[in-house]
Amino acid sequence: MTALPLDGVTVVDFTQVYLGPSCTQLLGDFGADVIKIERPGTGDLSRTSIVDPAGLDNPVFLSINRNKRSVTVNTRSDQGKQVILDLVRDADVVVSNFRSGVMDRLGFGYEQLRALNPRLIWASGTGFGVDGPYRHKGGQDVLAQAYSGVMWRRASDDLPLSVYPTTLCDYTTGMHLMQGILLALLARERSGEGQRVEVAMYDSMLHMQMQEACMQLNRGREINWAAMPLSGVFETTDGALCMVGAFKQNPLRDISVALELGEDLSERPEYGTLSDQIEHRPALQRIFRERFAANSTDYWVKRLEEQDLLCAPVRTLEEALADEQTEVNRMLLDMPHPTAGTVRALNAPIHLSATPAEVRRVPPRLGEHSDEVLTEHGYSPAQLTALRAAGAVE
Repeated sequence: MTALPLDGVTVVDFTQVYLGPSCTQLLGDFGADVIKIERPGTGDLSRTSIVDPAGLDNPVFLSINRNKRSVTVNTRSDQGKQVILDLVRDADVVVSNFRSGVMDRLGFGYEQLRALNPRLIWASGTGFGVDGPYRHKGGQDVLAQAYSGVMWRRASDDLPLSVYPTTLCDYTTGMHLMQGILLALLARERSGEGQRVEVAMYDSMLHMQMQEACMQLNRGREINWAAMPLSGVFETTDGALCMVGAFKQNPLRDISVALELGEDLSERPEYGTLSDQIEHRPALQRIFRERFAANSTDYWVKRLEEQDLLCAPVRTLEEALADEQTEVNRMLLDMPHPTAGTVRALNAPIHLSATPAEVRRVPPRLGEHSDEVLTEHGYSPAQLTALRAAGAVE
């Protein structure tokens, strides 16, 4: 078998919910040995975040915890702390996504662990960073949307403010956390030394708005891609579609043809330039809405594509998962789980030709690998029995 890119890399994983586990799952998909540290009894918060027949092995947990081994440790007990230190001594990476300062209070801060293992990469994802007025606030996706300006920005001011329904901030920050870890591993190959890696949801959301921020900082005005005059989401007789009128010399002329308007709207003086179109956006959008409402989604998509205009039907997640493109891209996988049955989940979105992601382990049951992992780190059966009797390990 071909070695995966991260074979031989050991990750001690304190993460939970989504930001951290999405990062460590990808590390595991590409070969890392991810040792997931969980609370005795309840484990990762995502094990109990929804009511599900599978209980602790529900789909929310299963979606982001494959290729990991679960070890349940009471990190507040002296014996449990020593277990963690023994694992860290041989680890390459420690990852957490607690509030700022929690790892230090547990005795697992960067300086504390670096003294034990100078090659260690200590990676942390927080809500707002380790310094500043918000450092003690909980890192939560919706809060990051609100604080960063993402939630305020919408297609028009008359639309209500709302929560983006997918965990945009968690996922984006998790991917930045993974990138930071990979960069630190690469740097360690040259220097022999580990380092601290820190990402924050707040920073990731600001960074996602690079173009908008640069415009605001340098020109004092907003740029809003959702408010462009020739773009939008429009209802049809049987659904909805989105249209992006851009990247062409005169997109309004081509839209006029596609929508069978009988005239070229770009020849009207009020729509002659992009500035004119922005000024008269409400009127243009009304024309578009009326035309799209007169026929089906498939009809209008065909008409728009004939004019080489960017468009797509607005679909449900169920429809997207059933799409042939999803299958062609190998984005679905089946995992035979011992208690949850066959679990269908999304595959890694990074496709490597020689060393693709692999499912080597299905998502673990709580504490499933405690004995296995600790035995590998030199613990005897008698020591394991003593740790359980003391409530340090389950």
